[in-house]
Amino acid sequence: MIWIAVPDWMRSAGVDIRIVGLVTLAHAPWTFKMLWSPFMDRYPIPWLGRRRGWIAICQIALTVLTLALAGVSQHPDAPWVIIAVCLAIAFAAASQDIVIDAYAVDILHPEEQGVAVGARTAVYRVAMFVSGGLAITLVRWFTWPQVCVALALLYLPTLYVTWVAPEAERRIRAPSTLREAMWLPFLGFLSRHRALEILGFVLLYKLADNLAEALLRPFLFDMGYDNLDRGIGLTTVGTISTLVGTFAGGTLTAVWGLGHCLWIFGFLQIFSNIGYILLAQSAVNLPLMYGAMGFENVIKGLGMGAFGVLLLRMTQKRFSATQYALFSSMFALPRLVTGPVTGFLVHAVGWTPFFWFTMVMGIPGMVMLARFVPLGTREPEFTVEPPRTREPLTTGGLVGRAFVGGAAGMAVALFIMAAIGALESMGSNPGTGFDLVQPMLRILNPHDVATTMQLIGSTAFGAICGLFAAAVFAARHGMTGGLEATDGGESR
Repeated sequence: MIWIAVPDWMRSAGVDIRIVGLVTLAHAPWTFKMLWSPFMDRYPIPWLGRRRGWIAICQIALTVLTLALAGVSQHPDAPWVIIAVCLAIAFAAASQDIVIDAYAVDILHPEEQGVAVGARTAVYRVAMFVSGGLAITLVRWFTWPQVCVALALLYLPTLYVTWVAPEAERRIRAPSTLREAMWLPFLGFLSRHRALEILGFVLLYKLADNLAEALLRPFLFDMGYDNLDRGIGLTTVGTISTLVGTFAGGTLTAVWGLGHCLWIFGFLQIFSNIGYILLAQSAVNLPLMYGAMGFENVIKGLGMGAFGVLLLRMTQKRFSATQYALFSSMFALPRLVTGPVTGFLVHAVGWTPFFWFTMVMGIPGMVMLARFVPLGTREPEFTVEPPRTREPLTTGGLVGRAFVGGAAGMAVALFIMAAIGALESMGSNPGTGFDLVQPMLRILNPHDVATTMQLIGSTAFGAICGLFAAAVFAARHGMTGGLEATDGGESR
């Protein structure tokens, strides 16, 4: 609903494309779910077991919030209320993801994990396209409130599944303190050999897909495709092609090797948006639209299958809930950052240059892949570096490094926003040059909603960079407070 149906509905209701781009801020809970995942790992609900109790609470919240979305969906003139409800739905859904991921790690036998990862990814994509794309199609015959109520009622049978689901056969020792639950997953990751290169790859590998997917639904609307055409493309074509790609991607990692698959699929991903460039330059052409979506989704599925195997291999079992949430949040961060940017970028340069730009942005991910998986490597290794003797940082030194990292991150975000503003000015006034100063001043001294959101987004990105810089230096300089980055012999 949040990723597919709501942006499509808001654009078809006449909401400005820049506001539609801001709807992608509702993706934030999936990006930041690692912030509260330690609480769900440390403090279990006293019924239905350690994981299923939290799952049930999340499903009840999703039922209520989806009904609330039905209540406000007749008021496109109040987009901020709709965005707030979408954000609450996303928070409940991301929380459910945290616990379901942990439940899967707890309950699956080793011989079941490979098949389960492919199946869970594929079925998740089916559910996403059906609940989004099918909702768009059903609006041809029903109202948005009716569609939202029907989707809300689908959570009731899932509550029954949660109730009858089995518990894990072996009890896994939970973190004994909240501090342990919050710190050790970060330390375990940052102790990996070339951890920063791996992180750069995680952030950039799917960047081209994230950019193109952010406003795909409004793009199809602007190109003249009606609800039925868009719904078929997003559900039937999108679902089948994603299923094929995801299962093939997961299976081929065992045949060709994970390293080879990451290289092959990453290269194909760079060119997966070529169909949308052709679509932007043509009149309404259903075969071309379905072909472009099918090709892009097959390639995206291949990359997702291989990437899912990569995340599984990097996760330490004892901290699987928090650490997997950390990895998946890093994976989702580009979607959050690029979502609001894409609306302004399309408004400034148009659809065709935008899709060319997405293809170029696939190159940095391949550069980072070469850092820890050189071309020709069949299976990458994820070793933990031995402890190093380094001088511990003082609190002031750590804060100073966090401030520098935050300032650098905010500066980068402001530069990107100002550059988009300069491109927009050049497009509306061809005689003007590329002026970064005036857009930068407008962002730093906002007078409307758009520039205010740009300033808030830049500040938030800077804060994330500052916190990450502090975590890196704390882990690398032994500021563990006596905690050990081990998992009791259960690491993978």
